[in-house]
Amino acid sequence: MFIGGLVARPASAQVLEIGADGAVTRFDGPVVFTDDGAKTLILDAPAADAAIGADAVRQQISTAASVYALDPKLVEAVAWRESRFRPDARSNKGAIGVMQLMPGTARDLGVDPHDPVQNIRGGALYLRRMMSAFGGDVRLALAAYNAGPAAVRKHGGVPPYAETQAYVTSILGRMAASGAPLAVPVLGASQ
Repeated sequence: MFIGGLVARPASAQVLEIGADGAVTRFDGPVVFTDDGAKTLILDAPAADAAIGADAVRQQISTAASVYALDPKLVEAVAWRESRFRPDARSNKGAIGVMQLMPGTARDLGVDPHDPVQNIRGGALYLRRMMSAFGGDVRLALAAYNAGPAAVRKHGGVPPYAETQAYVTSILGRMAASGAPLAVPVLGASQ
C-alpha cells in the first residue's frame, strides 16, 4: 500500500518571481504564493538549536525586555512571529536569528546577529526605539519593526502591505491570547 507520497511539501529551491512591473524577487527558502503575495515558511523545526534552547531564549527575552523597559510578552510575541525562537532562522531577505535582524540594522545596533543573546538584545533595543519613535503606539512600533519606520511615516500608520498588516495582527493576537495588555506604555527607557 502506498500512502506517504501524496502529501504536498513546500518547494525549497530558489524561486524567482517577476512582478507586473518587471521587478525580480528571489526566494531562497520554502515559500508559498497566495493572493496576498509570497510568504516565506518557517518549517517545523526545533524551537531553538542546541546552543540555546527555547527556555534560554525566553530568559534572554525577559532580560532584554527588562533592560529596555518593554513588556516581555511583547518581545516574546515578536520573537515567536519572527523565528519561532530559532537562533538559526534566516529569511529570504537576509534577516538573521531569533529577532530576525537585518545585517545593517545589527551593525547599527552594535550587535552580532549570529549570537543569540546579542540578537535578542538588539531586537529588543530596536523595538524600544520603534516604541519611542511612535509615541508608545504598539501597532505602529510593530509595523515599523516589520516594514521600517520610513514606511510607517510615509503611510501615516500601518502600511497597506499585506505582510505588515498580518504581522501586526498576529503579534497583537498572540499578546491578547497571553493576557498581555495591548496598550504597552513607554516607560522612559529611550535608547
